[in-house]
Amino acid sequence: MDDKYLQDISEIKSMMNKSSQFISLSGLGGIMAGIYALIGAFIAHVLIENNNNNYGTGNYDKIITLESHTFKLIVLTALVVLVLSIATAILLTYNKTKRGGETVWNSSSKRLLTNFMIPLVTGGIFGLLLLRNGSYGLIAPVTLIFYGLSCVNASKYTLRDVRYLGITIIIIGLLATEFSGYALEFWALGFGICHIVYGSMMYFKYDRN
Repeated sequence: MDDKYLQDISEIKSMMNKSSQFISLSGLGGIMAGIYALIGAFIAHVLIENNNNNYGTGNYDKIITLESHTFKLIVLTALVVLVLSIATAILLTYNKTKRGGETVWNSSSKRLLTNFMIPLVTGGIFGLLLLRNGSYGLIAPVTLIFYGLSCVNASKYTLRDVRYLGITIIIIGLLATEFSGYALEFWALGFGICHIVYGSMMYFKYDRN
């Protein structure tokens, strides 16, 4: 009798957790986001190398000024990566929820999105202010740190793996602040490799089932 009572409580608790969490995030979406980020980082690296070849490494300021053609191309590349990552994540998550007979836009996903966007928008505004004031070296670390905070903040409404992803990216962002000369490499590690690793873990743990 006691065992049945405990089992009923466990089932009720499980149902309550599922109703308060959005568990249909696609691991494959994370993998694709990581691939897009690595491609974007490679393109940015090529643009910087070409600029150095044209102007010489002593004229690095030509790369990072707002008026620089190279800098504008790097920003455009980052925006394309962002749009592709978001679009792919939405599409794959929608397909996953549809297969599971669930809806994408529900109370759990609303809470997830709200808690994810607050740090993300704050970090985006902070990054723009840094850009405006010429603090270009801090932009990559800031985007990593605030994205990591977004993942941690939203993780209580979705899979626990998202929390570990966020913590990992925060650490990488702090390292990128200390070793500012390797900002692009840390950016590729955080947004590229980490997304692929954690996306693969989520895919094999949840999506295949």
